[in-house]
Amino acid sequence: MRFVCLWALLYVSLVSFPVAASERDAQVLVKRVVGAAGGADKLLKLFRIEERLTVGSAPKEDGKIRVSVLEPPEYWWLGKRQRDAEEPARYLAWAWTLGALTDPDSQIAVLPEMEEAGKPAFGLRVSGTISPPMDLYFDKNESRLVRIDWKSSIHRVSDWKQHDGVRYPAKCVGYKKKNNQPWYFSEIVELRRLTELPEGLKR
Repeated sequence: MRFVCLWALLYVSLVSFPVAASERDAQVLVKRVVGAAGGADKLLKLFRIEERLTVGSAPKEDGKIRVSVLEPPEYWWLGKRQRDAEEPARYLAWAWTLGALTDPDSQIAVLPEMEEAGKPAFGLRVSGTISPPMDLYFDKNESRLVRIDWKSSIHRVSDWKQHDGVRYPAKCVGYKKKNNQPWYFSEIVELRRLTELPEGLKR
């Protein structure tokens, strides 16, 4: 009887250890990327951006600047207009601000390493709070976000800047997975953290 129990305990430990190790590894990586961005207390929660956005196959340096206030993933105001609740950009903003990774309801899994822009990158998959799951890839040396794979697009971010203690990617180029062709270009030309919702906007 004792022999059987010992084998049962060994079996349980062998089965459960990889799961526990995987979860532990994911949280270690989350802490690393959050630290690289400035720390959990510095992450952007409510902020304003001036953004140059081009939809098409090439960026326009003289493109129109649009002003937005964001509180991802629930809110994104363009001027005083609230974007549609199903707008995918809300969740992309939640990803690059790292809010999706730090939400207690998010389930984080480690992805196999890959190469992005000629450099090694590690990946984290976010599920539970995002559907379908979203894959985020980070530069292995700097632990900074370099790529987001979600739905039918790949979003490559770059040009890291700093504001009020937080580091963020100022540029993003979206590619269609089916042909790897760019379909939008976004550049944040100014970002400002907010402590309260501007007058005229409502949650």
